[in-house]
Parts: sequence; C-alpha cells; structure tokens
Amino acid sequence: MAEVANPIDQTPVDQVDQAIPPTVIHAAAPPDLEVVNMTKRFGSLVALDNVSLHLKPATFHALLGENGAGKSTLVKCIMGFYRPTSGDVLIDQHSREIDSPRDAQRYSIGMVYQHFTSVPAMTVAENLVLSRLESPSVINWKQEMEHLTAFMENSPFKVPLEIPVGQLAAGQKQKLEILKQLYLKSRILILDEPTSVLTPSEADEVLGLIREQVTDRKLSVLIISHKFREVTAFCDEITVLRKGKFAGTGLVKDLAVSDMAEMMMGEKREPTPVNKTAQGERLPVLQVQEMRANKDNGVEAVQGLSLTVNGGEIVGIAGISGNGQREFVEVLAGQRPATGGQILVKGEAYGMTRSEMYKHRVFLLPEEPLKNACVAHMSVAENLALRTFDRAPQAMGILVLFKAIREMATDLITSFKIKTPSPETPVGNLSGGNVQRTVLARELSADHINLLIAANPCFGLDFAMVDTIHTQILAARNRGVAVLLVSEDLDELLKLSDRILVISEGNFTYDSPIEQADFQAIGQAMAGH
Repeated sequence: MAEVANPIDQTPVDQVDQAIPPTVIHAAAPPDLEVVNMTKRFGSLVALDNVSLHLKPATFHALLGENGAGKSTLVKCIMGFYRPTSGDVLIDQHSREIDSPRDAQRYSIGMVYQHFTSVPAMTVAENLVLSRLESPSVINWKQEMEHLTAFMENSPFKVPLEIPVGQLAAGQKQKLEILKQLYLKSRILILDEPTSVLTPSEADEVLGLIREQVTDRKLSVLIISHKFREVTAFCDEITVLRKGKFAGTGLVKDLAVSDMAEMMMGEKREPTPVNKTAQGERLPVLQVQEMRANKDNGVEAVQGLSLTVNGGEIVGIAGISGNGQREFVEVLAGQRPATGGQILVKGEAYGMTRSEMYKHRVFLLPEEPLKNACVAHMSVAENLALRTFDRAPQAMGILVLFKAIREMATDLITSFKIKTPSPETPVGNLSGGNVQRTVLARELSADHINLLIAANPCFGLDFAMVDTIHTQILAARNRGVAVLLVSEDLDELLKLSDRILVISEGNFTYDSPIEQADFQAIGQAMAGH
C-alpha cells in the first residue's frame, strides 16, 4: 500500500493514495507552525488585526481570549475556511497558501470542532473511512477492518470499531473526533473547546492522553479553552487575543491565572470571591414530587424525579448532556408538559405558565438564551420588557407605553453593563455574553424573586461574563432566593452549590451537601457507574 505523501510535498492531493497504513512511525517532530501579522476584515469590521502566533513543534499551546476576541477567526484562517486579508501562515519556515481544510490536511493540520461531526447511525469504522478526503467507490471492508484494527491498537484512544456512534458515550464520541485526525495523520491538532461535553475525569483522561502524544513528540496541539484549570494542567504556552489584537504570550509555568485574565481583559482582575452569607431557618420553596417527562420522540427522559430547594440555597444538578436535565428544566419553565408528578412553589401548586411564573415569582436563565429566552429580531428594550410590558408602569389598560419601556431598558443597560449601540438594537445583533446580560437584567431585576432556575448559564462565555453571572447568582442566594443550578461544568457547581445532585438516565444517582461532596464519586455517577 502506498504511503500518504509527505505533508510538505507539493504532490496534488488528488494524486495521493488516500489509504491509511495501520501504523505511522514519526521520526521527526511535528511541523513548526507560525502565523505572522495576520489581518482579517469583514467589510468595515476588523476581526483580526496584525496577529502573530507561534506553535512550536511538540508543544501544547492554548489560545485564550474573551468572546469576540478573534480566536475562531484565527483558527479558521489557519484551516483555510477564511482567506486572510493579509499575513502569512508558515509551515517549517515556508509560507504556505491554505485555501481550504483539504490544503490544511496536506500540511498535517487537522481540527477537532466543539460539536461532534460523526454520523450517529454509522459505525466507528465507517466514520473513520468516511473522514478520508478521498474514499474508493467500492470499499474492501475486509482489508479496511484489518488496517483499522491495527490503527486502533497503536492509538492512544480505544473505541470499538463496530458500534454505531449514536450508542457511544460522550467521552468516546470526543475520542473518535480526535482519532479521525490521527487516522488522517494530522501532526498539528487544533482543538475547539474539546471538553465541553465531558465529565471532569473524561476531560482529564482525553487531555492527558493527548499530552502524552505531545510529550512523545508525535503531536503539536493548539487548544481554544475557557477553562483555566485545563490550561494550567496540560499546556506549555499561551497566546492571548483581545478585541482582535495580539494581547500577550508566555509560558504557563511563569503565569498565574490572574496574569492570563489580565491579558484577556486589559486589567488585573481576580475572580470575585465566593461569599455565602449564613441563612436562618431555610423553608422549602421548590418541591418537585415524582416528576416524569418524555423526550421529543416519546421515550421517557425524566423518571420520577423528586427534590426540594429551600430559600437561600443553591442546589446544583450535575450530569452529562442528554441525561434528562434539559427536559427537567423545560418542564419547570413551561416549555414541555410533564407526564406525571406534581410541582409546588411555597406549598402551592405551580402550573408553569407565564401568569403562574409571575404569581409565584419564578425566574429563569435558560440554556441558549437567544433561542429560549429572547426574540432575536426584537429590540433589546422589548426583550427586557417581555415579563412586564402588559403591567404598569409600562402599560395602561391595553396601551403599551413605549417611553416607559425605553426608560426601564436604559436603566438596566447601564446597571448590567449591556454593550449595545442603543436600546432599539435587535438583541440578535449582540454578542453571546451581552444576550446573556440582557436575560440576566430582565430576570434578576424584579423586586421579589422566590425561585431562580439557571441552566448552563455560563456555557461558552468568557472569564469576565462567567464571573458576572456567578456573582449575580450568589447575590440572589444571599437575598434568600431559592436557586436551582443545572450545569455540565462541575467546577461551577462545586464553587456555587450548597448541595449537589447528579442526574443519570433520568434519575438522581448522587446527593450530597457540598462540604461532603466526593469529586471522584460525582464523576463516576455522571458517567453512569
């Protein structure tokens, strides 16, 4: 079988034999990758402004920055999704034209995306063969399985070849995404938030095995991450972008988290300390009794869940995506009917409608706020008024008083630091962090709140916005609000919660006060053990 051409060889891709040999012996370190003075404009918007980055051979390099800093634009220019306005990509000190991901693959550069790209109904083996740039019209599966078996035996990750991807756990799916790049002989991996759907133990396993490949000089890695714990544990160097510009670089061993945050934000800033005020007698606010609910396909997702959340308490629910927590929150938010059980707020039946939410003072920070909590084409002011537009002082009878709505919006934009050109700007035009600030302002500015339900409130947000949301949630708790926090970020739950539960396959499988929580036991419960 012919070997794949040398990555720097100029042989046209369509002339390269795409069959993958079972083992690959890398005598040399991965290629040297350097981005030099790269600028990318979209019309009048400058997304990247004269940015440089050096990924040295066999190093683990983190690319940091707040949302909108230019990280995604930079890696898309490296991968050939975008053509930079100016600047160079150097491979082993030679300028290279990379006009597509196919070109990037020629130079041994592969990317693992934040969301899975495998076909769920196809097996692991079929997905690996499908990942090749060129596949034969007729596949010799006996020969392919021999090659794939030998490849898997020599790989850092072991995933069963004959199982459909849809049956794999999230950790195995993420391993498959990385295996596809190793199968394609990528020597430089770009990882975009690769642990966002993993348990902490799975994240440590995946990054630890990649770290071994880097240490053995088989790979170079450029990772986009918002998790400082992962950066400090696994990375050698960082490069930071701020507002599309280069903001700094350095060795991880020489930097504290506050130093990295300062590069990202332009000012020295420590995370706000977690100050929980002592509460008196805690009385039940939310009582869920034997709740049941189905998935969209009719299969039961929530299997008789019961819990109580008291005033002045944050109850955290941990779990890997897809274990019933989304359906559980949607029932509480009135977005999905329950098939059984009862919900009480302060001892009274709660009917999960807009009027019931107002009556019982229930407020919500949902997952994907632009989709689940806002109307994208409506203005920031109108979205801030979605709860109150039909009540005084914003309404008089059937008349909506737009002046009062705008005045209220102007005050909230200032107090919650929402970055918007004006109150009349469509909320869909704002960045993700500012959409979340808009929802925060609307849900947390009410005079009296009994219950706050927050579902993955910080997903994909930067350091500063995460700190803002955590501070607001803690402030609500300290005022006596009952908080139900559903999150796939275990660090977030351990930081904020007074009590933590784990949901797995629609059931609670772990329950502990935070002071007695066992990190390892939580991870095992999340993984279904």
